[in-house]
Amino acid sequence: MILIPARIPPHKPVDEEPGVDHRLEMCRLAIAGHGDQFAVSDIETRREGPSYTVDTLEELDADQPGTELFLIVGADVAIGFPSWREPERVLSLATLAVAQRPGTSRDAVERSLTEVPGGEAAEFFPMPEIGISSTMLRERARASEPTTYLMPDAVRSYIDRHRLYGAEAGHGA
Repeated sequence: MILIPARIPPHKPVDEEPGVDHRLEMCRLAIAGHGDQFAVSDIETRREGPSYTVDTLEELDADQPGTELFLIVGADVAIGFPSWREPERVLSLATLAVAQRPGTSRDAVERSLTEVPGGEAAEFFPMPEIGISSTMLRERARASEPTTYLMPDAVRSYIDRHRLYGAEAGHGA
């Protein structure tokens, strides 16, 4: 699995966005010790402008032709897939793998995906509800609340040290 932080996420603005260099480093810290299962790519950080998935998939395909690619998204993200840049091209480059999420029905996602030719080929997989979201983690950091077992300690230490998301230095974990 490759984690690819977006240089400029076109669909998901974040309050107090720390910048792609910090997000890239947090990804690296999060997978430390798991390099045989995860990797981090700076492919989107090197490109100017907003990060469009179609551009990333085209570059990955060109770098490793013939590799079967899967794009993993939550159901809450998949429902907006028809509004993405070149969604048909995305589906021609990768299999859309949709993690079922509470609050977004599979039927609603399937209806949305019918707006894109090839959308019916998306694969759904169950995602256990774990009650953790990036928004919740940012809010906990901002409020100096503990995040032990919710994110890697190294990531929380980095957030606190660099005072990201409004966090105060020296709190957390």
